[in-house]
Amino acid sequence: MRYIIIGAGAVGGSIGGRLAGSGHDVVLVARGAHLAALRADGLRLTVPDGEFTHRLPAVEGPDELGELRPDDVLVLAVKTQDTVAALSVWGPAQVAGGGTAAERLPLLCAQNGVESPRIALRVFRRVYGVCVWLPSTHLEPGAVSAGGAPLTGILHLGRYPYGVDETARLVAADLEGSHFEAPVVADVERWRYAKLLNNLGNAIEAVAGPLDGDDAGALFARVRAEGTAVLDAAGIPYAGTEEQRALRGHKVDLVPLPGAPRGGGSSWQSLTRATGTIEADHLNGEIVLLGRLHGVPTPLNELLQRLANQFAAARRAPGSLPFAQLASLADEAVASVQQP
Repeated sequence: MRYIIIGAGAVGGSIGGRLAGSGHDVVLVARGAHLAALRADGLRLTVPDGEFTHRLPAVEGPDELGELRPDDVLVLAVKTQDTVAALSVWGPAQVAGGGTAAERLPLLCAQNGVESPRIALRVFRRVYGVCVWLPSTHLEPGAVSAGGAPLTGILHLGRYPYGVDETARLVAADLEGSHFEAPVVADVERWRYAKLLNNLGNAIEAVAGPLDGDDAGALFARVRAEGTAVLDAAGIPYAGTEEQRALRGHKVDLVPLPGAPRGGGSSWQSLTRATGTIEADHLNGEIVLLGRLHGVPTPLNELLQRLANQFAAARRAPGSLPFAQLASLADEAVASVQQP
């Protein structure tokens, strides 16, 4: 199978680079300065076992590839806010032998949040969810780092909304030969909702800095508690903390990488690169949406969604809101809901 990585940033670049390193056929999809760097110098992937340069085909869209192959696997790794645009480009792409990518090819959604597979299913017949546990960084054009060891990441995958098939097993086998653990599970959404709860702290880190210390940890616990209350009210199952901890163990421990420090997660990186957008609408905003649908107040997630979007629109530096100010805003937000 050939893997077409649509969005060769931190997650996509790490998956694509690791697959290429184990001998698989990989195409990287990117844009702007990142695409130019990939074409000129290749993908520079820094991982605990070294720095590797992968000179791979790099394109902006399907037209540059001609007809797609019937054995192509599309890995969607753009931010969720860019999903619709990506699907509109890749869905109609022609496949050798007839038909379109949307009709014939599998699409794996390797993204944070839970909305993309549902969006994709409007376009693609065969959609797979991927729960991405892959600490990685992309701040410089052409360069990606992933500091997990002994594995680069754990990628649960399965058919969306439910089930497994031979394609999922074949992809998992390729991933497991490329420094990943890739459990094939029928209930992949249960793992993706668990990851959503973990990602609710991304906005805290993005606007006020690392989740270090008791105060930051306590705020994240309150934000996460809103999330679990919403999922419980909606009847949505999710993997528990102990279940996740038992499965992950010390398989993906972060180690320092020379010349590639990890400053923060995906939302922090969006602000650092000053992209002008951020994924908060599909992380904290998912909890806000479900809360409104099921009558559960979510003042903390509403606050974080709003602040993260304001930071992104203003291209404000990550971590520039003093934590004491964020804590005060959080208390005010909760008090405003509790008032009669």
